[in-house]
Order: sequence, then C-alpha cells, then structure tokens
Amino acid sequence: MSALPLAAKDAGTAGARLLDVEDLQVSFSTRRGRVEAVRGVSLSLDAGETLGIVGESGSGKSVTAFAVTHLLEAAGRITGGRIAYRGRDITRASWKTLRSTHGAAISMIFQNPRAALNPIRTVGLQIADALRVHADLGAAEARERALGLLRDVMIREPEKRLDAYPHELSGGMCQRVMIAMAIASEPALLIADEPTTGLDVTTQKTVMDLLADIARRRGMAIILITHDLGLAATYCQRVVVMEQGRIVEQAPPLQLFQAPRHPYTQRLVAASPTPTSTIADLVAGTPEGAAAPARLPVAQVPQPPGTPPLLEVQGVAKHFDGGIVAVHDVSFRLARGESLGLVGESGSGKSTLSRILCRLIDATHGEVLFDGQTLSGIPARDFHRSPLRREVQLVFQDPHDSLNPRFSAWDCIAHPLRRLMGLKGHAELDRAVRDCAARAGLPGELLDRFPHQLSGGQKARVGIARAIACKPRLLILDEPTAALDVSVQAVILQLLDRLRREEGLAFVFVSHDLNVVRMMCERTLVLRNGRVVEEGRSTELFSAPQSDYTRALIDAIPHVALAEPRKRAA
Repeated sequence: MSALPLAAKDAGTAGARLLDVEDLQVSFSTRRGRVEAVRGVSLSLDAGETLGIVGESGSGKSVTAFAVTHLLEAAGRITGGRIAYRGRDITRASWKTLRSTHGAAISMIFQNPRAALNPIRTVGLQIADALRVHADLGAAEARERALGLLRDVMIREPEKRLDAYPHELSGGMCQRVMIAMAIASEPALLIADEPTTGLDVTTQKTVMDLLADIARRRGMAIILITHDLGLAATYCQRVVVMEQGRIVEQAPPLQLFQAPRHPYTQRLVAASPTPTSTIADLVAGTPEGAAAPARLPVAQVPQPPGTPPLLEVQGVAKHFDGGIVAVHDVSFRLARGESLGLVGESGSGKSTLSRILCRLIDATHGEVLFDGQTLSGIPARDFHRSPLRREVQLVFQDPHDSLNPRFSAWDCIAHPLRRLMGLKGHAELDRAVRDCAARAGLPGELLDRFPHQLSGGQKARVGIARAIACKPRLLILDEPTAALDVSVQAVILQLLDRLRREEGLAFVFVSHDLNVVRMMCERTLVLRNGRVVEEGRSTELFSAPQSDYTRALIDAIPHVALAEPRKRAA
C-alpha cells in the first residue's frame, strides 16, 4: 500500500470526503472472554468538518477513535468493517504506512494532558520530537518551529514555557502544549478525546475557540469526543450519539438536541444542566432517578440569637514559596445546613482554600472557626488527632485516585469508622458500613469489589459513603462530579442534595460547573487570583452578576439549548 498524503494543505476543498468508517467492529480479550466494544459503527467525515461523538462512558466513543488511529491497546482488535482515509483502506495498513499517517495525516489530543506528556522532558523538546518524526530538522530549527507553535496556541510568554516541564504548567497550558504537538505536522484530521475535561469554563472556551480557529485556518477536520452535550452543540456541525458500542442517532445539533428521537438521546439531553434546570429535572431524565422526588428547599434550622455560624473564615491568606499568593484575605460565614459554592478559574484559589478548611494545609494568615472553636490553632499535621476531625470531611474530585486500590469498597468505608469512630467489632463495623453504603445508594453486593471493578458513579458513591461515615456536620466537596457522565452526575447530585436535607449537612461545594453550583448552593463565592470578587445568593448572582469577571464565567458556559452551533469564520 502506498503512503498516505500527509498535509492538510493537500486535503482539497472543504466538503470532500476525508474519512469513511463502515460497519466497524472492535472487541477486547478479557479473562471472562471477548467483549464487544464497538458493534457495527458507520460514520463519515468531510474535509474541514467538525463531527461530535457523544455518549456515556463505555459507549464506544474513544474505542472508535483508537481504532481509526490504530492506537488500540494490545487486547483490542478490529474484528470487522472497513476504515478508509481519503478513499484508501487503512483498516489493516502496515506499520510503515501507519507511521506516516500518525501526526502527519491524523493526529490525536488525549483526555489527560498531564498523563500524555513526558514528565522528564521539557515541552519544547516534546514538540520538537513531534516535528522531527515527519521532517528532517536540526535541533535549532525544530526549537524555533516549536516556539512558533507555542505562539500559535497562544501560550503566555512562550519563550519561557519552551524550557518548562509539564508539572510547571497549569492544566490549560498543558492542554495547549498537547494541541501544539497535535498540529505540528499539519494533520488533515484531528481527533480530540475529551480535550477540556477538568478545565474551568473560561479556559474550556479558550481552548475550544482555539481549536476551531486553527481548524478554520488550516482546513482541518475535527472529531470531538465528549460527554458534554453543550460543547458538542456549540462547536460541531454534526453529532453522533453512541450507546453500548452502537450509533443510535445522528443529526445536526439543533435538530438532535431540540427534538431527540431515540430514548437514550432524550435521557442524555434531559440530564444535561441548563441555566434554568433543577436537580429534579436532571434526575427525571435518568433511568436510575426516574422516581426521584422533586427537590425540596433546604429548611434552615432556627438558631437561638447569638448562635455562632458553623464555619467562619476571617481574613484567610496562603502564601507559597517564591512569593506566590494563592489566597488573599478571604472571609465568609457558613450556617448549619447551608451550601456555599466556590467558583472561579483554575488558579483562583478554590482548591487551596478548601484544603485550608479541611486542614490539609495551614493558612499563612487569618482564622478558621468551626462552631466557635478555632481550627487554625491546630497544625494541619496534627489535625487527625483532634476530635473535630470527624466533623469536617472531604469528598475528592477523582473517586478513582482517592480510593486505595488494595481496599475493597467495604474496607474504604470501614477505614474512617475504625480510626475516627473507634469501631472494632466486625459485626458492629459491618452494620455501620452497610448503613453508610445504603445512605449513599451503594448496593450491598458491591461492597466486596475493588475500585477497578466499579463504575465511575459507583466509585463516587463509595467516596461519599466514606465521607459521611463519621456523621460530619460539614462536607467539603472538591469537584465531586467533574469526571462523571451527565446522567450519573444527575443521580449523584440528587443523592448529595437528599443527604443534606435529611442529615442537616453543610456543604462547601467547589466546582468548575457553574450550572451545578447554581442548583446545589444557596450562596456562591466567586474567586479570582485568590480574592473574592463577588458573593451573594446564587439565584441573584447567576441572573444578575455584578462583576465583569462573574459575567464572563457565566457567558462561557456551553449549553445544549442553542439556536445554532458556533460558525467558523470564512
């Protein structure tokens, strides 16, 4: 087979057929036999077109992309169908042909940029590596072109970033480096696999606008794989919906999302947050939450005059080495049973502040009071010995990384019961673990499973059960649904909302998803560069923001309910 054409500039006019996938079938070998991951998928892509592929985890989105690029893991195999690139069959192309295809004709942006980048090589060298695979360049010329690519992806101070390592860059900057590497050889087709997961809304918009602009200037086609229907509606000309390895529906986004035909698409649309949706609206769109009750207002327990707030933060600041001020003079109060949202871009100080509140790190200045008692007077390293430790619990962003892979779900929940509650007898401990699991909606038959044997939603429930095991009065929730599909997110949010109403919990809810914060929190605190720029009741703050920064955050939220997808300039 002859080598494939390499550059997007040779792709011809927009609208010419670039990719054809016909009846694609992919299976994986497992200890339990073969698993059919993709079952007869057929799709096409024209030059210059942006195609969205949406669906929940396990629907076959990423496996389809990996099959097209021949990046399937060793256990995966294409068992049927045909993949044609510019009319040439590459289904079983030789490695020599595929080597010319990767990067130069078809390139890919992976979901986790930090994991995809080499931690021990500078970003400049990694971009140069991508350039030199397909061109005979000297080190100096490759470095100069790498610098130009960093300018193309609009990284601030590109000369300094060229010699930086991935850990020295923010998530948004790492994603831009990945884009620079992906477009280094001017591919005709770019596959972006969840390219904005974990990014705040303004960085997400910047990255997606950048991709759309590069595609327009270079005549590049894009396949956008995402579980964010709003993102697909905003940036794609066509959208394909996948469920259990099959395509169940495809159409332009306006038609697909305003009048979905397939029940699965209808559930996805119903579970996607909008500026006016409630938690009950979202859960009603998912099979698991079909019978969920309507959301009730949280009744604040009347407090006698003079009762202190549950949490009081007074002038808290955090300075790191090198003169970095992560949090600057933040003050607020949180009543019993109240939910407060913390929002802002990456680097705004949200996570640092939440780590101070749950005593993982010490503040440089200021005071944190819990129920009138000082927390700041207890060093973070000694807080695990304090009786207050059980009162303040944390639900982490990534339920997989926060669970011990050697612990079963039962062990994960039992651990704080042993250490903080002093439960020792197996019968007593087992009753307590099963009670926590039931309160978190985790079926008892899953308790003997390990994290890798659980779905994302099930792992999230283990994390919540572990956090509520000690009957805390305050939960710090750090992006608790960021990595979850929309339908799973809806069920977890309803679960958290119910727990708060039934058990009188107070929440500090850290999130990039402003629609989730609006639904979950009575009040919202907006942070920028470690400072509070706006604070108020969520209904008022989201409907009539007072600061330009808050307004920019709200305007950057992608929504399913659009008049039409964002157009590329001519």
